[in-house]
Amino acid sequence: MAGIKRHLMLWGTGKPGAEHSATGASTVVLENPDHLSTLLGSDLVGPDSVVFVPGHTEGTDAPDGPVVTGYEGSLSEPGAECSLGTDFYLQIQNYGISAYMSVVGPTLIRVADDMDLDAYLADADEARRSGVFPDFLTNPVIQLADLPALGAGTAGDGPRRRLYVDQGGALSTAPGGARLGVLGEDRLDRVEARWLLPDGSGAPEQVAERPWLGRYLAAIGAVRDLRARGVVDVRVSGFGGRLGAAATAAAAATGPADTADALLPLLLWSGEHAFVHDPASGRTFGLDPAAAALAEVLLVSGSVAAGSAHADRTGLERVAAYFADAGIVLSTAAGDPAELRDERVGELVTAGR
Repeated sequence: MAGIKRHLMLWGTGKPGAEHSATGASTVVLENPDHLSTLLGSDLVGPDSVVFVPGHTEGTDAPDGPVVTGYEGSLSEPGAECSLGTDFYLQIQNYGISAYMSVVGPTLIRVADDMDLDAYLADADEARRSGVFPDFLTNPVIQLADLPALGAGTAGDGPRRRLYVDQGGALSTAPGGARLGVLGEDRLDRVEARWLLPDGSGAPEQVAERPWLGRYLAAIGAVRDLRARGVVDVRVSGFGGRLGAAATAAAAATGPADTADALLPLLLWSGEHAFVHDPASGRTFGLDPAAAALAEVLLVSGSVAAGSAHADRTGLERVAAYFADAGIVLSTAAGDPAELRDERVGELVTAGR
C-alpha cells in the first residue's frame, strides 16, 4: 500500500520522483471506469504502470500487466474525499478556503480557479516580502497539487510520469491541465509531443511572471519538513530577510544569487538553530551559527570568490568543501574550489541527515 500511496501523491503533486517509464505512464488516474479496457489496450500504460480506477477492487489484473487499484470518491473535485480501501483517506480542497478549514488528515490542495490562483499568488508575494508563509501550506499533512503549473517547473513531470483521463476520455497530466489528446485516439508519443509545446504544461501567465515561485515552493517544502520534526517558527533566508549581516551586505552589493533556482539549497533558522535543506535530495543539515552564516553568504553570493568580500574566505572554502563532499553545491558559479577538503569542517556542521 505504501508504494500505491506514493504513486498517488506523486501523481497529485507532480513532484519529481516517479521513474520515467519507457513503456507507458508511471501513474494514470481514470475518472470513468468504463475507460479501463481501452486504456489497457493502449500504449499509455506498460508493465510498471499503476492505474487508479473508480470502484475497482481486484488489484493487479495480470502478472505482466499494470497494477490496477480502485478508489472511491474523487481525485479532482475540491471538497471531495478519495479513499483507497479502508486505511487511507485523502481530502481534496481548493486553495481559497483552505486557510479556514480544519485539517483532519492527508490533504491535497488544488488551485482550481482564478480566485484560487489570485489567493495563491498573494500568499507567495507576501511570503517573499515579509517571510511569513501560510500556516496551512506548511502543515506536514498538506500537499499542493500540480506544482509544475504553480511555478515548480516541468523538470521531472510529463505524460510518461502521470496522466489524467477525464469522464469524456480527454488526456492531460492533471485535472484542469492542458488537453493533450483523447483516449483511444492518441498514442503516448503524440501526447508527449503536445505536452512539450510551450503551453503544454498549463502554467498560467501570472506564474511565468514570477520566476522565483519555484524557490517559494521549495521553501514551503523545507519548512514543512522541519515542522514534521517538531521545529516551529521557521524563517527562510531570502524571504523577508537574511539570518546574518554578511549575507545582507552581499545581497545589497551584487544582488542575491539565490532568488530563482528551485533546486539550490535553502538556509533556514528557528531561534538559535539553523539548517541547510537540499530540495533535490530532501536532506536537511543542522548547522551551528558560524557555519550557518558562511553557508548563507555562499548561497547569496554565488561563489567563494564573491563571498570573500563579506566573509572569511577560508571559512567559506571549508563549508563549501564539506557540502560538496556530501554531494550538495552551495555556490552557483563554476570553478569554485569545492575540491578543497578540511576535516575540521565537521566541527561546524553538527547534524547532516
